[in-house]
Amino acid sequence: MKIVFMGTPEFAVSSLDILVQNGYEIVGVITVPDKPAGRGHKLQQSAVKKYALEHNLPVLQPEKLKDPVFIEQLQALNADLQVVVAFRMLPAVVFQMPRYGTFNLHASLLPQYRGAAPINWAVINGDTESGVTTFFIEQQIDTGNIIFQEKTPIAPNQTAGELHDVLMDIGAKLVLKTVQAIEAGNCTTQPQPNLPDLRPAPKIFTETCRINWQQPTAQVYNFVRGLSPYPAAFTTLHDKILKIYQAKPIIEMYNQTAGTFVTDQKTYLHIATADGWIEVLELQMEGKKRMGVQEFLRGNKV
Repeated sequence: MKIVFMGTPEFAVSSLDILVQNGYEIVGVITVPDKPAGRGHKLQQSAVKKYALEHNLPVLQPEKLKDPVFIEQLQALNADLQVVVAFRMLPAVVFQMPRYGTFNLHASLLPQYRGAAPINWAVINGDTESGVTTFFIEQQIDTGNIIFQEKTPIAPNQTAGELHDVLMDIGAKLVLKTVQAIEAGNCTTQPQPNLPDLRPAPKIFTETCRINWQQPTAQVYNFVRGLSPYPAAFTTLHDKILKIYQAKPIIEMYNQTAGTFVTDQKTYLHIATADGWIEVLELQMEGKKRMGVQEFLRGNKV
């Protein structure tokens, strides 16, 4: 079976790798164009492109997915199936092209957390369970019929980055299971259930990451771990952005106004919330490196 794989970040690499390791013929890899990044603004390849080049897989990097030249190139690959992991929304002319269709791996238990940042929002909302879903792509984003799902618990202190790695591994195995089922002709699907309270997973922007200290401690703590390590929750100190990567919640009344910094300038940094405080463990001041709180306090007056 000839497969075209579409993806961009590290999360997608595991799924591509498991198909390669199991002998599937990857006739094309579709990823984003190289983009300037870093201080030198040098062109950076996506994680998927780097993997593809290392394994001599043909790569296409269209600017626009409806570009007639790209459509012609995609048709020429004559794929039986397209697999999509962490890519972008596909036009119908693309996802309807292969005879077996196009399926997507999504990092949530659909229909919950449709959207761009399902891992972050599951942790931010304090969920105790997450998972991955494979489904056939339809016109409306993340709404197609479900093929398989796999669940995993979210630990109370687990960060979005840690959950990302767990789901990346589970997801790769689910992609392989899905391809095998399609190849064997025993792939059954079911419509996504109509649940009354659907939680969205919209894209996260810089201002989304600002901490609201007026919220309860548990909510602030979930917010911090839900954005760690990237893009990281932040507050401000001396009019500079202060990112918080690791923290500890203390739910106990603090006789301080929410948002107040409390420290001995040596060993601890507490920030008051609505019903307690957050003990900051690892942080990064704007323009500085990421560091532990004691190293931070040695070089910064709070």
